[in-house]
Amino acid sequence: MALLESDVPIREVVTTDPEKAKALENDVRAKILDMLAEEEMTIEGIHEELQRRGEDKAETTARHHVNVLKDAEMVEIARLEEAGGGTRKYYKSNTRVFSYDLPEGADESLTGTQATATEELESLVETLYTEHGDEIEAVAREMKPCEYCETQYYEEFVLRELLNQALIDLSETGGLEDVFGEND
Repeated sequence: MALLESDVPIREVVTTDPEKAKALENDVRAKILDMLAEEEMTIEGIHEELQRRGEDKAETTARHHVNVLKDAEMVEIARLEEAGGGTRKYYKSNTRVFSYDLPEGADESLTGTQATATEELESLVETLYTEHGDEIEAVAREMKPCEYCETQYYEEFVLRELLNQALIDLSETGGLEDVFGEND
């Protein structure tokens, strides 16, 4: 006889590649990504802003964290400037990390919205599979490390990446601002 039996539903899905996950293991790097999402900064500027935010780290440590993020392709050099016989590098984040919690009671407030989103997404997923299922499955097959790895949800991952990229595209082209602006 079991002491506890519970149907545990999936409540969250986190998708990222292992290199990015490793880069995000340190909360200082998340702060750096947040800083660089808004403006490009030099290592010196990053160091100063980290100190302002209560992170008393050496400038070499800030440089190390930026290099880890750069190696994970989450930060890029945005601009180079000549400076005192050398070159000053300005970094910018190409990755947005949302590390928020919804307020208490949001689940209840958003129940109808969630139902609409689920219904609309089901229709979109059906359309994507009808029109592009072969491409989605081909990419998913390339991801599988072995023929027995059916439990890895590769097709779902590809769909999530497609939807995520579509949201990024809308954000970058101003499409989300247009929608959100209509409600102001």
